[in-house]
Amino acid sequence: MKPRIAYLVNQYPKVSHSFIRREILALERQGFAIERFALRGWDAALADPEDLLEQRRTRYVLQGGPGVLLLSLLAYFFTPQFWRALALAVRVGRGAERPLAYHLAYLAEACRLLPWLRACGASHVHAHFGTNSAEVAMLAHALGGPPYSFTVHGPEEFDKAQRLHIGEKVKRSAFVVAISSFGRSQLYRWVEHAQWPKVKVVRCGLEPAFHDGVLAPLPAAPRLVCVGRLCEQKGQLLLVEAAARLAARGVRFELVLAGDGELRGAIEALIEKHGLGKSVRITGWIGSRAVREELLAARGLVLPSFAEGLPVAIMEAMALCRPVLTSAVAGIPELVRAGENGWLIPAGDVDALAAALEDFLARAPEELRVMGEAGQRRVLEQHSIDREAAKLGALFENFLQKEATVQKSFVKESAQVSQ
Repeated sequence: MKPRIAYLVNQYPKVSHSFIRREILALERQGFAIERFALRGWDAALADPEDLLEQRRTRYVLQGGPGVLLLSLLAYFFTPQFWRALALAVRVGRGAERPLAYHLAYLAEACRLLPWLRACGASHVHAHFGTNSAEVAMLAHALGGPPYSFTVHGPEEFDKAQRLHIGEKVKRSAFVVAISSFGRSQLYRWVEHAQWPKVKVVRCGLEPAFHDGVLAPLPAAPRLVCVGRLCEQKGQLLLVEAAARLAARGVRFELVLAGDGELRGAIEALIEKHGLGKSVRITGWIGSRAVREELLAARGLVLPSFAEGLPVAIMEAMALCRPVLTSAVAGIPELVRAGENGWLIPAGDVDALAAALEDFLARAPEELRVMGEAGQRRVLEQHSIDREAAKLGALFENFLQKEATVQKSFVKESAQVSQ
């Protein structure tokens, strides 16, 4: 029988985190029992029916307010494990990005989570992101809960590794997952060499249903789509500047910015400044099905990111036979090959981006079709969700089997000593 695994995420489900849902469902197809826990997200407005179903399956640590957390904390207050966990929370709170009060709140969240883990019989906790969800999993383990692991995506964990105490979280974990070789290298920077064997690469994956039977030809319209949160990391402001240069040269194009976020106002202002209102459209938040439709309605994906892990949007575009124009940063060059399935652009170079866009728009449909098919072959080789979930499942099982062997050995030795 497969072990019961608890998944812990800061917010779940979430429009931009469909890769977590895919991973959970793939593990369940392989026989694992997955319990879903999240810190927040019970009141999130969701458009995707699959996300709505996941929301009903998830238990939320922060639902109920501060009073419930305080009662949970008091339930463990007089146990030895509580004081060890408190000392750990204080230690990781020193020099952290957030004040100590937040880390004490994470301890209270761990106190609320722990009875749920015991009640459902979870033998392991897996968190996504090395931020507060990984810290709550670590503190729950310090309180006497099950062992934990976590997946690091970047770029936040790489930018703030010391302030997030990534090294401490890795040291206490069963193992840690990076989604690319680049991500693994960044973790190597912040952990002792003795901890390197704990760092495993398990890539985000796509379900066959996402790309099976795709016969949609490239559209006649010269349309590109950029999929991602409207934020400083994704480079949409640079993209609008490049689009303005194309317009000034008389190049005909359509650009769809699929997403929303904190930079929307600034992006809209820049679109207005350059008079691009008829050429550039922002969709706002859309679900995974709508993202798929936008990708199929475009000739290709453009994503001029400044910092990344390895964007799922790139995987999705390539799976749908759409070439990709993107920055040569982080794990992206592990998937995108310049001249074969897309364009790799120096990050932050508006001239190079404008030139690549113009080159893309001048290509014949047959050239783009060949590049798109090459991209699909490559992404399916590296990013099958069932194959990647099987790797993760094997990590769970192998660790728990070793733990069980160690425990049996300890019990046997204790019995011999008592005799």
